[in-house]
Amino acid sequence: MDSTKGLDKVGKLLFEVAMLKKTMRTGYAFLGSGKESSAAHSFNTVFISYVLSKMAPGTDTERMMLMAMIHDIPEARTGDANAVHKRYVKRDEARALRDALEGCPFSHELIGLYEEYEKSKTLEAMLVQDADQLDMLVSLKEEMDCGNPNASEWIPYVKKRLKTSQARELAEKIVNTHWSSWWMDDFKKDPS
Repeated sequence: MDSTKGLDKVGKLLFEVAMLKKTMRTGYAFLGSGKESSAAHSFNTVFISYVLSKMAPGTDTERMMLMAMIHDIPEARTGDANAVHKRYVKRDEARALRDALEGCPFSHELIGLYEEYEKSKTLEAMLVQDADQLDMLVSLKEEMDCGNPNASEWIPYVKKRLKTSQARELAEKIVNTHWSSWWMDDFKKDPS
């Protein structure tokens, strides 16, 4: 990247992407508890994409992580739409991303990755879409373990949307793991 060409636009883009920290995901209102920003969701999706890339030998880890990183950037302009909203509101996320990236020296690369993600024809794109769903599954399992009875009703629908064997395998681990076990199991052994 040329050190000056397009840098003004990149500076603006950084502020736009930072809006995802303030853009709240809307499905939690229908779940009845919990909250999360689009940025937090994107971070988890990137990490889960990394994990899935390691479970699927031969996949392009970097491409997957970039796809996951940008998959919700349009929400800085469109907001997050949950399943109910999507029944009534049509958003043009591809246009929002093109407008956000216009004038950036790397716009073609990121738009290409977004299009690959949306078409979901490559294994990498399917795994990233599954990572997106697995992040939701992690959130639902936490809500369920914390007493939200509605969360367990959503879990089968999330699992049904998974496209890859790797994601289905990881989903079973998520569903069968208590959300606090990452620290509680060790605490129980040595509470000091």
